[in-house]
Order: sequence, then C-alpha cells, then structure tokens
Amino acid sequence: MFNKEIEFSAHEDYFAIREDYPTPAKLNIPEWFKQLEHSFLNKTVKGCMPFLDSLTAGYMFKMPQDFHIRHNVGNKNEKGEEIKDSFQTFGLHDQNHLLVAKNLNLNSGFDTHTIKQVEGSPFIYKNKNLPFYKILNPWKIKTPKGYSCLFVPPLNNSDDRFSIISGIVDTDTFPNEINFPIVINGDKYPILETTIKKGTPYVQIIPFRRESWKMVLKPRKQKEIQTSRLFYGLKLLNIYKDKYWNKKSWK
Repeated sequence: MFNKEIEFSAHEDYFAIREDYPTPAKLNIPEWFKQLEHSFLNKTVKGCMPFLDSLTAGYMFKMPQDFHIRHNVGNKNEKGEEIKDSFQTFGLHDQNHLLVAKNLNLNSGFDTHTIKQVEGSPFIYKNKNLPFYKILNPWKIKTPKGYSCLFVPPLNNSDDRFSIISGIVDTDTFPNEINFPIVINGDKYPILETTIKKGTPYVQIIPFRRESWKMVLKPRKQKEIQTSRLFYGLKLLNIYKDKYWNKKSWK
C-alpha cells in the first residue's frame, strides 16, 4: 500500500517533451551489477542487500541537456585572453524540440559558485581552484508535510567525472526548483574535456520523514555479542536478506 506521494512538476512546455522524466532509482541499476552471479562458491556484492538498497532507494534526476565541459583546459575567449574553464549546454533548442527556454529554469542551463563559498573544503582540491558549476534543474519537488529529501550522487553508481554536492531540502515547504552544484573529479582528471549527455542520471533523491532523535550510548555484554556472532556466522547464503532485511518499494 502506498500512502505517501512525491510529486515532480515542471513547466508545461518542458513536461510536454516527455523526456528525461524523474524515475525510480531501481531503473538505473548498472549493467555490471546485473551481470554478477552470487552463489555459495562465488559470493559477490549481488548478494549484499545493503548494497542493492543503496542502488534502488528513492528517485533519480537526469541531465536535462548535454553539458560540454572544458575543465582546466587551455582556451582563449573572444578577446584572445586565455581561460581555463568553460561549461556549455546544448540540447533544448534542436530541431526536434524547438523550445524557447524562458520560464523553464534552463535559460543558460547552469550557474556558478565561487570557490570562496567553500573555502577550505576538500571540494577545492578536487575542483582545482576553479568555479563550481550549478546545474539548473527544471523539476520542482513536493513531499507530504513533515518530509524532506536527501540529494546525493547516485549511490555506488556515480559518474567518475563529476558529482553533485550533497544536501537536504525541506521539500514540503520549499516552493521552487532545486539546483545542484557539481564538483569535477579533478584528482582523477586534472584536465577534462567531455560531454555529459542529456539523460545521464546525476542526482539520487531519497525522501525521509523529519524526526527529532536523541543519541544513547550503552555497553554490550560479551555473551550477547558472542551469541549474535555465532548465529550470523552460520554458512547461510542470504542470512541478512532472509532474517533481517525489510523490503522497500519506490514507484
């Protein structure tokens, strides 16, 4: 039974394209994971329910346009001045769509944050002291009262060229689209020229209920630890799935 709804809405012109709609994350399971086999003789991560739960939790946003990145690449602007970074968008104005981006939250496709906004953070090192691009997202999110959303790069399935900066938004009250600053994976790609294609999953959205919590610390008896370890140590293939795991549903 589904008693909670998460609503994604966009400008009617963009919505009418019927492309790159948000989808349940379970539709984005990577091919390498699907190809794995899991058995007594060949135990793999395919039998790890916590890993699978991370892949399938929540919903996924996809790139609304092609994003061409020239990151830390020598280049010159129209005045002949050397620049090292550029970020261009394509895809909303082709002959198939013929869209004017006005009111779609996609006029330029991106915005920027200066490095001073995250000065001293590890993001600075990864982004090579260059500005942080912010992808403009056309979708507004609405959750039931008391529910927020956690936004993260696709869990255990992120693009190795870049990732969003994670965050939480109270989507039951926030009235606008949520945009996503990204960090280029500069420690792996000191120089990067690439196109992130339209439709590439880049944000995983996990709604949760806001509650107040209090931390409690307590010791465990040695006998309790031994008993639980003995049971969990039984040579059963899917002991966590069969004994402890609870099924989740995202549609």
